[in-house]
Amino acid sequence: MTATGPCATPAAVDVVALGESMVTFLPTRPGRLADVPSFDRSIGGAESNVACMLAAAGHSVRWVSRVGDDGFGDHLVETIGSYGVDVTSVRRDPDRPTGVYFRTSGDRATDAHEVAYYRAGSAASAMSPAGIDLPAARAGRVLHLSGITAALSADCLGLLRDLTAPGPGRPLVSFDVNHRSRLWRDDEGAGVLLELARAADLVFVGEDEAEEAWGVTGGPEAVRALLPEPAHLVVKEGARGATLFGGNPGQSPGVFVPALTVDVVATTGAGDAFAAGFLSATLRGLPPRARLRHGHLWAAAALTVPGDLAAPPARDHADRLAALDDTAWGRLRLGPGWTAATERAEEEVRTP
Repeated sequence: MTATGPCATPAAVDVVALGESMVTFLPTRPGRLADVPSFDRSIGGAESNVACMLAAAGHSVRWVSRVGDDGFGDHLVETIGSYGVDVTSVRRDPDRPTGVYFRTSGDRATDAHEVAYYRAGSAASAMSPAGIDLPAARAGRVLHLSGITAALSADCLGLLRDLTAPGPGRPLVSFDVNHRSRLWRDDEGAGVLLELARAADLVFVGEDEAEEAWGVTGGPEAVRALLPEPAHLVVKEGARGATLFGGNPGQSPGVFVPALTVDVVATTGAGDAFAAGFLSATLRGLPPRARLRHGHLWAAAALTVPGDLAAPPARDHADRLAALDDTAWGRLRLGPGWTAATERAEEEVRTP
């Protein structure tokens, strides 16, 4: 196993994203996987999605992972690197393959949606404290992780426990719960995710997944009661909006910002885009309300494209929209192509 170009002393970056990325095959037309005759190749991975969007927005970002010493591994490293992400700490595994998956073109929320994962025994499942570039993983202002990694193997779970453990020089740990029940082989997943979330500094969790994983009902305040430890907790409430707890010292109750009206093309990657937008605003030192609004705007960028990845809105465009008063924010409607149509911002604001 060799790295693609490891440094003895890794440079500090804004964000390190650690996790598995896979080659994704998207159908060329709607239908069951059994009926679709051909697929287009793309990439998919919660952490690499965040990395790519942040890098495209001008932040310094490193992706830490493992891929197979194969053509699909080449594709992942080259594609993620093309966004400006530092991929020199990605290790190549000659004995394990790069993970791939196939999915149907329908919305994930429908019963017709199918996903076929081929990731068991993948190179990324062998991530461990000894199996990654650990100094590079810790050399960031923010370390972004997700619950998906914890489900891949015992070694991956051990790595996340190591990275979230208290210690000198630990970066701000951002953790997206990303509960995926089908990835867990037993009933321990919910407890593991709760353990990791309580150890993080910033947590993203959907109200629906908190109910599914932990049985929490009663809204964002009930989630906060279960997770009082993180300094910052973002509870995503679907189409309604999102609530941030702990944006300022002693701040309670949480700050709520309603979601935007969006002409949705596909929902894939929207949660990762929200996290990326929120992290970008956090790195810039913006106040809690603006962080949530940037999360919603970046999610809207992902919702209005067909694939997992979207170009984030230009910073000045997003800042202008995030600064709207509540009435104008509530009237805002965004559709495909809005991130490239900065001159239409005022027209969009007036759209009922």
